[in-house]
Amino acid sequence: MTDTTLYNDWLIGLALAAVVVVIAAVLLLMVWSAARRILHLANTALELVVQIKENTQSIWELEQTNKVASGILEEAGEIETHAGMVAEALHKAEHK
Repeated sequence: MTDTTLYNDWLIGLALAAVVVVIAAVLLLMVWSAARRILHLANTALELVVQIKENTQSIWELEQTNKVASGILEEAGEIETHAGMVAEALHKAEHK
């Protein structure tokens, strides 16, 4: 093998290595760019999730409201029953 052939083979190897390094660098930059885009979209989605949570909080509180309303309805029924009993007793007392 002559010096010229060895030198040419060395240059070809160097060029191939340079191409591999450039391709790897481009791929790394593409991955980095995609990761930044994903981070940006995730932050935007998180802001929307927080807004949705705040806007739907009242819906989750409806369960407690329904429990209180049911309790009030039961108490009103008992008041009606006792008021009927009092009215009946008064009516009987008037007719004696």
